[in-house]
Amino acid sequence: MKPSPDIARLIEIMTALRTPGSGCPWDLEQTFATIAPYTIEEAYEVADAIARHDLDDLKDELGDLLLQVVFHARMAQEQGAFAFPDVVQAITEKLIRRHPHVFGDEPRRDTGAVNALWDRIKAQEKDAAKAARAADGRVSPAGRDGALSGVPAGLPALARTLKLQQKAGRVGFDWNDPKAVLAKIVEEAGEIGAELDAGRPDKVAGEIGDLLFAVVNLARHLGVDPDTALRMTNLKFERRFGAIEDALAASGKTPAEATLAEMDALWNAAKAAE
Repeated sequence: MKPSPDIARLIEIMTALRTPGSGCPWDLEQTFATIAPYTIEEAYEVADAIARHDLDDLKDELGDLLLQVVFHARMAQEQGAFAFPDVVQAITEKLIRRHPHVFGDEPRRDTGAVNALWDRIKAQEKDAAKAARAADGRVSPAGRDGALSGVPAGLPALARTLKLQQKAGRVGFDWNDPKAVLAKIVEEAGEIGAELDAGRPDKVAGEIGDLLFAVVNLARHLGVDPDTALRMTNLKFERRFGAIEDALAASGKTPAEATLAEMDALWNAAKAAE
């Protein structure tokens, strides 16, 4: 089977991989649950390629992510639930519905007004879906049906923290000043110190969670994506630590053979060089 830029060929390949008797044993064994971790991993690899400004790698990673969509759609088709064209139709309908200022009669808007419009339409969709489930006798998704509902529990903690804060902020439960959030960070850090001084290490984990929550809140108020910021810091740490290793190797040493003072000096040199 020859490769092709046509999405239909990708769907044909997935169909072949999932065909009993002639398909791939590994692909045939997979389920939604077993594939889900790969879907999450591929999304993170897309984000990593973006952070590294590697567009060649981004092309490959987007292909891997697209494969996940095709894989899930194929398994759903086998169960008679939906197929890939239904996925495409659903997202195109949603995009048109949520952009009446582009595809409808709504006047053009600035970013803030567009975000408010998007939230209003999403709320309408949520109410309509709830009514449809009730009419069909279907069970609503688990959890409270409140202002914080709709944030998947399976999201990575950092992303889920940000979404919870955004939802709470939309109903007015929010700080008005980034400096107030900064003061909260100082307060939370102090509470960690207080628990350590009191000899209660079992309480520290909760206080660290509060500190991380406050840091995400500050990033949000300053318009900084916390996940992206942490990814960039991780890359910076790897780069500078690599410079330490290179410098030590030039003198015949490894990090394990160097003192903390030596490595700290090399870290500062790498930082200054940037």
